[in-house]
Amino acid sequence: MARFPARTGAVERAFGKSGSTATDAAGMGDVMPMLLIKGVYRILGASPDGDSVRFYPDDPGEWDLLPGRKVRRNAAGGAQLRLDGIDTLETHYRPPHGPELHQPAPFAAGAAQELVDQLGFRKVRRNDQGIVESAEPASRPGYILTRSADVYGRCIALAGKGRAPGTSGTAVRVSVTDLRRTLNHHQLAAGMAYPTFYRQLFVDLRAELTAVVQEARKQKKGLWAADVTQSGATVTALKSLTDEAVIMPKLFRRLADYLVLGDGDPSLAGFPAYLAQRDDRLLILSNGQWTSLDTVVQVAGNTVKLTHAPEDLVFDEK
Repeated sequence: MARFPARTGAVERAFGKSGSTATDAAGMGDVMPMLLIKGVYRILGASPDGDSVRFYPDDPGEWDLLPGRKVRRNAAGGAQLRLDGIDTLETHYRPPHGPELHQPAPFAAGAAQELVDQLGFRKVRRNDQGIVESAEPASRPGYILTRSADVYGRCIALAGKGRAPGTSGTAVRVSVTDLRRTLNHHQLAAGMAYPTFYRQLFVDLRAELTAVVQEARKQKKGLWAADVTQSGATVTALKSLTDEAVIMPKLFRRLADYLVLGDGDPSLAGFPAYLAQRDDRLLILSNGQWTSLDTVVQVAGNTVKLTHAPEDLVFDEK
């Protein structure tokens, strides 16, 4: 396998321009090229949740092989991962100028525990702030498959354990078989996460994750037994979001931001306009329409719901 390309032109030829799909990325066919990095996962002193964990490459210099935004890392080369294609219930979310909030604990904390269990950590003990104070072993080997960092400097990745599908520091073509070996896939299959797709995730991988989600929902695994994203969540105060309603985390975050901005007013009357101001752009897959989040959220009194299944939406990365 060739070394990961460094020049912008070469990157575009190998990966397609940002936002391309599997069918329009020139020469890529139906597999997604990503940078493979081998390393270890560590959780001591961090607060991993169900879709984010700290990763330390064997060669920290391989972070610099990624085009575009830089991955922000600590002195030892460790960086925070954001697991691509999934979103688990929030364990610690702080709206601008507001208190730290969480979603219903059984599913938020449950997803976080599932992730560290799958990575092979045992005897994990956290403090009241969710920071890991002890765990065995200190690290676990694994690998990531990535194309970019987000606006917060987190590496957007497919996270794997065990044998890597190639040589570290090289571009590999990621197949559905490779995807099925990742923690991203596992969290969706176990009903521990919502699908949250962005444009850079290629069509074949998105289709596989969609099928996994729909099967988990059919079997009412995990959060799907309590999900009210499309049936409607009743919101009368912040407590409705933190202790009661199990909804797609992106919708939770927008509602939390809006309610905190309202200085205690629980009315949802202004929520659609607030969403329009945020202008979260998205594609509705079922009808091919580019629109914004406010057009797929419906408010009636103190009830709010998404009018499309989460897997029917593809968001535009900020």
